Amino acid sequence: MKIEFWSDIVCPYCGLMDNRLRLALERFEHADDVRVTHRSFQLHPDLPRAGITQRKLLETHGISAADGEGIFAPIEAAARAEGLDPYRALERTLGPTDLAHELLAHAADKGRGEETWTAMFRAHFGEGRRLWTEDEVLGFAAETGLDRADAARALRERRYRDRVAADQREAERLGAGGTPFTVLDGRYALRGAVSTDELLAAMTTVWEATHPEPAPLRVLGEGEGEGVCGPDGCAVLPHPLS
Repeated sequence: MKIEFWSDIVCPYCGLMDNRLRLALERFEHADDVRVTHRSFQLHPDLPRAGITQRKLLETHGISAADGEGIFAPIEAAARAEGLDPYRALERTLGPTDLAHELLAHAADKGRGEETWTAMFRAHFGEGRRLWTEDEVLGFAAETGLDRADAARALRERRYRDRVAADQREAERLGAGGTPFTVLDGRYALRGAVSTDELLAAMTTVWEATHPEPAPLRVLGEGEGEGVCGPDGCAVLPHPLS
């Protein structure tokens, strides 16, 4: 089964869903047959490269400090309950994530996509890391074991810019208006964050729909004796069958 997970690293619900996807897979009996693909979706491409605080961004949208705390406090509480502590959804800085997404695409080509996505979520929400400039992104790359010079060439050549843009176009074509957005086997979409139990139930539903159990054997008729005999002996058919 293929799971495609569209997200942005500045989306606090995406950080939760990344963790919940991992938890759900730990409980899914067919996890060895699941392939997870992270895909890019930029929520705030027009933010200043220097960054802007979450509080200031809320203010520009007419959301008061009290209302902002009411929005983000439950997210932070949910993260703590799931073992993600600290988890800074409110007291942080946001910025454009184009270079971060291009680095993530580069990491995927190096066979390290999933772990790098998780590390980037933890760096941003756990440490309040800024990952908007080339130097910030390359510093993160080196810390996570990616070759800095190789990553720098990929970013300066904008090698993955088209892939990142294509990811977002595909999500929008499928009906996504934001993140997180999860698609299972190309046929079942989850908009927004859902619980680990809900995610596991969705995975089970899709698996059962695409891997139906074989129909039980039924005896259509019986002849003499208990089996079918040939020159080398008889094969016994157990019955009755239901």
